[in-house]
Amino acid sequence: MRVRKSLSAVAVALVAALAATGCGSDSGESGKTTVTMWTYPVIFDEVKHRAHWDETAKAFQAANPDILIKTEIFPWANRDQALATAIAGNKGPDVVYLIPDQLPKYARNIEPVDKYLDDAARADYLPNVVQAVTIDGKMMGAPVLTSAVTPICNKKVFADVGQTTYPSSWNDLLTMAPKFKAKGYDMTTYAGDAKNTLNQTFYPLLWQAGGDVFSPDGKSVAFNSDAGRKALGFAKQLVDGGYVDKSLLTTLPPIEQTRIAQNKVACVWHVLPAEIEKFWGKENIQVVPHFTETKQIGYGTVGSLSMLKNSKNKEAAGKWLAFAANAENTKKYDIAASFFSPRKSTGALYAADPVLGEQEKQVANSTVGPLNEKARDVQGVLAPEIQAALLGKKSVEQALDDAAKAAAPLLG
Repeated sequence: MRVRKSLSAVAVALVAALAATGCGSDSGESGKTTVTMWTYPVIFDEVKHRAHWDETAKAFQAANPDILIKTEIFPWANRDQALATAIAGNKGPDVVYLIPDQLPKYARNIEPVDKYLDDAARADYLPNVVQAVTIDGKMMGAPVLTSAVTPICNKKVFADVGQTTYPSSWNDLLTMAPKFKAKGYDMTTYAGDAKNTLNQTFYPLLWQAGGDVFSPDGKSVAFNSDAGRKALGFAKQLVDGGYVDKSLLTTLPPIEQTRIAQNKVACVWHVLPAEIEKFWGKENIQVVPHFTETKQIGYGTVGSLSMLKNSKNKEAAGKWLAFAANAENTKKYDIAASFFSPRKSTGALYAADPVLGEQEKQVANSTVGPLNEKARDVQGVLAPEIQAALLGKKSVEQALDDAAKAAAPLLG
């Protein structure tokens, strides 16, 4: 996970570079209107990522010769600091790639995209994808990708234990766990270090228990509920039973230094297949649906292209945004980046892939979690309390209540 830092030299340099190139839509070369977009390394291969946007811009410009597209690709690190600084200085881009937990933070600076997407385009999005980018009834970005971080199990470990079925619920995990422990394996992993995102650790359990992070109006937290206590109680059962590596409750080592990489863990729900394929082998990765308790649900992100209000030519930026996020370009982007399509019309992208194809089936059962401006801040006070409960320093009830008290001032 990335750790937030104060504004660094990298962020300052990024803003300075963009300022020098002249952000915002204005008259560019030969009188053309310039639209600038900021994005980040969604496609891991830098050359392929640059090629995608160069080719997409070239195709757009062929149909819109009066508009010049300038795409800037920057590192993930310090992106929020750089963007916030650029917006404050009126040097922000016209279009920027954002994920859902950024949307509430920048909502006052974002131009809703609804009117730039035609009826067919809006209707083509999956319902949970639209929900993931909607604030106050308005779409704050045009989705270009989605994901489903499902549980994955190690076939080799299951074969060694002689377990022929895979878990689909909390009860399955607890029932199977002693058998795996007796053979020297961890049933699963709980990444409890406070620097980890709760989106992929505690929140899936909270949602599966029927709970949520915030109240419906977003003005208070709701994790200190019966569902929250049930979710944290389940995680504590795994810890207390010795079914997870307890060192990962307080440390965040590279995955190659963990029991996951040593083929000593049966299943995980916070790791992507690409991160462990070289350790397990793709042939040993068994994707299973999101776990079920009260409901079947899990985490999945949505990446979207948002327009900033400081764009000097919103019509040109809107044309580009709609084109870049259309079904054809989205499909190319998603396949190159090993993500899933947010659109219905593209159909399954990975039907022939035994790993991605199975995860793709869980997109509709995935959520990005709460769209709340204080979501990251609340994680900051909740994560250490969860850790304290799992380490036995506090009861489940006390940890969640203490976190709720700490979160209250953050929400005003």
